[in-house]
Amino acid sequence: MSLPRALTERREEILDAWIDRILGTYPPEAARFLRREKDPFRNPVGAGIARESRALYDALLAGASPEDLTPVLDGIVRIRAVQSFTPSEAVSFLVLLKDVVREILEEELGVRALRPFEARVDRAVLLAFDVYMACREQMYEIRARQARRETYTLLERVGMIPGFPEPGEECSESGDEERGTGR
Repeated sequence: MSLPRALTERREEILDAWIDRILGTYPPEAARFLRREKDPFRNPVGAGIARESRALYDALLAGASPEDLTPVLDGIVRIRAVQSFTPSEAVSFLVLLKDVVREILEEELGVRALRPFEARVDRAVLLAFDVYMACREQMYEIRARQARRETYTLLERVGMIPGFPEPGEECSESGDEERGTGR
């Protein structure tokens, strides 16, 4: 049997085992909830992981280009980037896919036959790391903007921002009186 055919025929078995392993990377209590709760509104993380894992698997099977694979990776990586995973833990879900495929297909196909798929997964790991870093950068930028906004608001409230009147003071329309050039 060829690798593409085996990956297609055993798709559901591989996906079920892979998703279970991904969910197993969470703390035990969280993992139990993520596995048990099937309502996507009560369990958006578990539903997102299941949905995005399926799309990613299909993209890897199709040999998607990096440009096509990146948005698919973004779905899972973004979920993991906002959680308390280290960068290596956040992208480790792809290594888990290689492990699952090996366990299910190695005896049937041999290690050598799995190499092309594993190479695709390895390239996806590198892309996933790039996606992770972009997500973290975006989070830091959001936090920095929020901190600047909060600092500005605080300084404005205590009257330390030039050009803003103290509470109870009036401000001239031209601002000339404040600068000593009033008419």
